[in-house]
Amino acid sequence: MVRVEGPRSLYSGLVAGLQRQMSFASVRIGLYDSVKQFYTKGSDHIGIGSRLMAGCTTGAMAVALAQPTDVVKVRFQAQISAGANKRYHGTMDAYRTIAKEEGFRGLWKGTGPNITRNAIVNCTELVTYDLIKDALIKSMLMTDDLPCHFTSAFGAGFCTTVIASPVDVVKTRYMNSAQGQYSSALNCAVAMFAKEGPKAFYKGFMPSFLRLGSWNVVMFVTYEQLKRALMAARHNWVTPL
Repeated sequence: MVRVEGPRSLYSGLVAGLQRQMSFASVRIGLYDSVKQFYTKGSDHIGIGSRLMAGCTTGAMAVALAQPTDVVKVRFQAQISAGANKRYHGTMDAYRTIAKEEGFRGLWKGTGPNITRNAIVNCTELVTYDLIKDALIKSMLMTDDLPCHFTSAFGAGFCTTVIASPVDVVKTRYMNSAQGQYSSALNCAVAMFAKEGPKAFYKGFMPSFLRLGSWNVVMFVTYEQLKRALMAARHNWVTPL
């Protein structure tokens, strides 16, 4: 890509990607604890079922809100940056072009598989992070600090890639397909399996793992540090010197 399209091609769709991550993270992480408490009805015991339900719920809510940003990001990343035949010439141009050519429903293309994908990713990321972190602390291998957060986040990234890769591949293939190429996401998955076999569902596993692994480390480490800082600030506000 760098040789043919230049180094900027590695950051294709960056603006839409930032819009996606900001809106997705705000909903699926920001509401996770509140939704988890809703499912436990205030109980101190939080089982894995409540965690899974909270992950599914916030993942689906994030997709319903931010699906257009994901569609634009995928389209940008798929188009060749070099040459004059670029379909989209900017982020806002992409939103306008898709809405004009495919209707507003085009901006929500692939919502079904994306909800499935994000429910799986959200559950796996948040639940495995919670479980790995709790196991490390309870076994006294680590304390609740930066190394523990880093290890838990990296483990969650690997688990997420293994479980979510098939849905991720189908989602990307379907969202980037020409109009009418596949009748549904299920039809896309069946066609992939018939033409390319089961290995097709794990195509791009390593870059996907590098992406999710690094994303999880940055997300959870930042989240834990911000949460700790906000709790300290709140404590100082409630009990002033």
